[in-house]
Amino acid sequence: MTTLLAVPATAFADPATLTGPVTCTTDASATGQPCVWHERDAAGLAGLARLTSATGQPVLAKVELKTQRAWGSPWLTVASTTVLRSGPAVLATPKVVTNELSIVCVTTAPALAPEQQSTLCTHPSA
Repeated sequence: MTTLLAVPATAFADPATLTGPVTCTTDASATGQPCVWHERDAAGLAGLARLTSATGQPVLAKVELKTQRAWGSPWLTVASTTVLRSGPAVLATPKVVTNELSIVCVTTAPALAPEQQSTLCTHPSA
């Protein structure tokens, strides 16, 4: 049995302390696509996302850190952060101590058009 321990964190990460996004590219930033990745240190695992609004309009974003207890079982959200923001932002979930398989997903939508919601997830990571 695995015990999950959540460590408090702020919704906005300090970009200077990040080791770097795995999935961020120059093209993604130019088109307003979010970038999403894992960060692990001695305090635990966090899910992070970098957002840039191509239109400058407010964006609703939710970053989720999900774990899977056994292959084929459902992904369970163990930490998340939601924010309404215009302009660039780096979001971070609270840190979680776990040895389970994990993914990070970011769901974004224009604040005035929630039906245009899209989700981007990382590949599973141990």
